[in-house]
Amino acid sequence: MIDLGERIPDLPLALSSGKTAQLIDYAGRWLVLYFYPRDSTPGCTAEGLEFNALLARFGRRKAAVLGVSRDSLTSHRNFCARQGFAFDLVSDGDESLCRAFDVIHEKVLYGKRHLGVVRSTFLIAPDQTLARAWRNVKVAGHAQAVLDAIPSR
Repeated sequence: MIDLGERIPDLPLALSSGKTAQLIDYAGRWLVLYFYPRDSTPGCTAEGLEFNALLARFGRRKAAVLGVSRDSLTSHRNFCARQGFAFDLVSDGDESLCRAFDVIHEKVLYGKRHLGVVRSTFLIAPDQTLARAWRNVKVAGHAQAVLDAIPSR
């Protein structure tokens, strides 16, 4: 698990736009990395829509936004198209990002236990260190709280 103030690992990113990147490619600006359980579910859709609605304001603060789940690139592309997301989603099929940020934990759904992604957001500073972490996120108002944590210069 990455602690506050620690440098984040440089991991590869498979983006819904069809491009590939590395976390280091975002050096020099803020990066919001939000992890969510699954494409096209009510909470995940609401969360994505909240970030999308504030995207221009994130941009004015020199911040990029990336959503991360274990869904495939095809699923991400469809999700982005249906919802009109103007930011990339990252496919983490091998769970390397999820493991690096320690977001996979046991969950209980309808009385059954399973391992799943715990909704979490990480704010990475321009120097590639972890500036803030939100775990067990409640969707309503969360994107605004993340925006408020980024200095307005």
